[in-house]
Amino acid sequence: MPSASRDAAKLITAEGLRKLNEELAALEDDGRRRIAEQIRTAREWGDLSENAEYHAAKNDQAHLETKIRRLREKIAAAVVVEEGSVEGGAAGAGVVAFGSSVRVRDEHGAEHEWKIVSSHEAAPAHGRLSAESPVAVALIGRAVGERASVTLPRGSRSFEIIGVS
Repeated sequence: MPSASRDAAKLITAEGLRKLNEELAALEDDGRRRIAEQIRTAREWGDLSENAEYHAAKNDQAHLETKIRRLREKIAAAVVVEEGSVEGGAAGAGVVAFGSSVRVRDEHGAEHEWKIVSSHEAAPAHGRLSAESPVAVALIGRAVGERASVTLPRGSRSFEIIGVS
């Protein structure tokens, strides 16, 4: 099961990889074009040694290229995991795994639904939990009907798994 190791950070769903590639394409195309235009405009203002706009644009260019490089590295290292797999093998029916959507009932009777995704794809407010999060780690590998307990900064929580898809 994915853990907080460096290997877990490389796991991603096919949808997550597609989004990374779209982000990279936008940065390489629109981002570079925008920065090049800023540099061109700033150069037209004359003396570059005291041209704050030029230096700001060059700084923006360096930040953009760093972001592009890091995104390329992340894509190159990404391991697309088939949704519903645990440690590279398919999870059984009703077992929480990377890519699963899981419905749980907490100790107060409230129901929650989360999809277990990579850290890059995580958006807890939108129901997408990182496979490295304490809650996901407690749920992965467990089946419908089982309970999972987790200690969080605000105290312990207990969840009963009521559905997995």
